[in-house]
Amino acid sequence: MSVVIFVCLAVTLATLVYVFYLPGTLQLGAEKTRLEYLRERKEVIYENLRDLNFEFKSGKFPEADYQSMKNSLEEEAAALLSQISNLEKTARSGDPSRRIRGTTV
Repeated sequence: MSVVIFVCLAVTLATLVYVFYLPGTLQLGAEKTRLEYLRERKEVIYENLRDLNFEFKSGKFPEADYQSMKNSLEEEAAALLSQISNLEKTARSGDPSRRIRGTTV
């Protein structure tokens, strides 16, 4: 019986080490600017709109649900496009206090 307990403890310990072990150095990706983040988010919303349209045409959503979700995604896309436009104008104007690189997500 003690062998079974020892094996169970060894497997549990090995599992915990495997799951929670962090290597000495972590490789992080490049730091994103606010503008890069907004552009990525815009692409995600556009992809969601395409998926929603496809699923509606295949009959997975009733008309009311489709319109509600579509309007929500379109409103979010419009807000993102407005923010992107404002950040690009700021970057072009050269105002050093509102640089795009200085604002990160």
